[in-house]
Amino acid sequence: MNTNFLPQLRTEWFGNIRGDVLSGLVVALALIPEAIAFSIIAGVDPKVGLYASFSIAVITAIFGGRPGMISAATAATAVLMGSLVREHGLDYLLAATILAGVIQMIAGALRLGSLMRFVSKSVMTGFVNALAILIFMAQLPELTNVSMMTYVMVAGGLGIIYLFPRITKVVPSPLVCIVVLTGLSLFINADLRTVGDMGALPDAFPAIYLPNIPLNLDTFLIILPYSAAVAAVGLLESLMTAQIVDELTDTPSNRTRECYGQGIANFFTGFIGGMAGCAMIGQSVINVKSGGRGRLSTFLAGIYLLILIVVLGDLVAIIPMAALVAIMIMVSIGTFSWSSIKNLKDHPRSSSIVMLATVITVVGSHNLAIGVLVGVLLSGIFFAWKISQIFRITSTLSNDNTHRTYEVRGQIFFASVEDFTKAFDFREALDKVTIDVSHAHIWDISSVAALDMVVLKFRREGAEVELIGLNEASETIVDKLAIHDKPGALERLMGH
Repeated sequence: MNTNFLPQLRTEWFGNIRGDVLSGLVVALALIPEAIAFSIIAGVDPKVGLYASFSIAVITAIFGGRPGMISAATAATAVLMGSLVREHGLDYLLAATILAGVIQMIAGALRLGSLMRFVSKSVMTGFVNALAILIFMAQLPELTNVSMMTYVMVAGGLGIIYLFPRITKVVPSPLVCIVVLTGLSLFINADLRTVGDMGALPDAFPAIYLPNIPLNLDTFLIILPYSAAVAAVGLLESLMTAQIVDELTDTPSNRTRECYGQGIANFFTGFIGGMAGCAMIGQSVINVKSGGRGRLSTFLAGIYLLILIVVLGDLVAIIPMAALVAIMIMVSIGTFSWSSIKNLKDHPRSSSIVMLATVITVVGSHNLAIGVLVGVLLSGIFFAWKISQIFRITSTLSNDNTHRTYEVRGQIFFASVEDFTKAFDFREALDKVTIDVSHAHIWDISSVAALDMVVLKFRREGAEVELIGLNEASETIVDKLAIHDKPGALERLMGH
């Protein structure tokens, strides 16, 4: 047994009790209107999102790989489920949620979380900035066609959030904001939207529910595309949010465990009538900013949420939306990487393009997965182009003009093979050609094919070709894929 297991367990659960207890309450209160809104997006009853947020938060607190990160029902997964609900109903959504959980657990078994290493810092910055913009945009409906008192309350809430910590940090300022603005709204009796206006809160605890669907191949094929999309988007957002929380708290997370945790959470959530979800950057930032660090904060956020909606629903319903809007504006301001604007002129142009492309795509499509995919793709293209630019070939001719040695330096791969083949003069009358790759590396089938063509073209012109300096990895791929030393290779080239 690992001797560090119990101390780590105590630290993750009970190393920050006061901060976790209070921050969990702030998060729970902020989760309620969002869970209702996401339910509306998916086309289901508010209780589907609320039950999901309770279940996912509690389960990921236990099984997830990032202490202090909040997972619940999210817009990213809700938008993917809308058409499934419209065409087939709630039961198919629940079945898709269960299958998405299974897919995510398989991803954990395959350790697909390690793919996050291919997400560059520029993509991460773009992802964070886009989410900050989306969080702010989500508050605009609460700031449009409303009474002047709403703006006053939001401004007052922001004042409390930013100024109260100068007095004391014992109580999280977002919690003070909620309490004070709720009290004021009752005292002044103003025309303000409340949490109760978002939708009816459930009056019963969730129960075990088995989706009423045919258990056959047709059903599986209906829900599989939705489940796969939800699993992929959910893991992507969760792993990127975990990385952000890592940086905020200067502590590490376990990506493989997070894949398992998200999968287990979605799997069991489907059996209590909840929709799929994933990590939430906004709520996670609220948790961290409010002092939450451990698994207890996430666990209690889920427990508080259930108690608030079922037991204290009437009290929660009177909380003015202005208080929650103020908190989410604080989150959007705190999430946005303001230094990235200043760095646009200092950072390499390619990095800035990747960051801006990620932001524009995410904000334009409201799809985090597409935005991140565009960013990763651009990062790969720019990297390949940059590596191909440091590739070069020099040559020396012997004194008798019969033997030329080509020295290759750099990486030979799909992006540099064109420069590789253009560097050789096949019409030069030579007895022997030496290709020295001591300072080069052969990476892929494109580079092997280019090498084959060069060797065979020189042989076609009557020159003897010697290839020297292959490192072990290059030699392995050349031995496996090259054809220039196989019988009939020259004849096939000349036949072309």
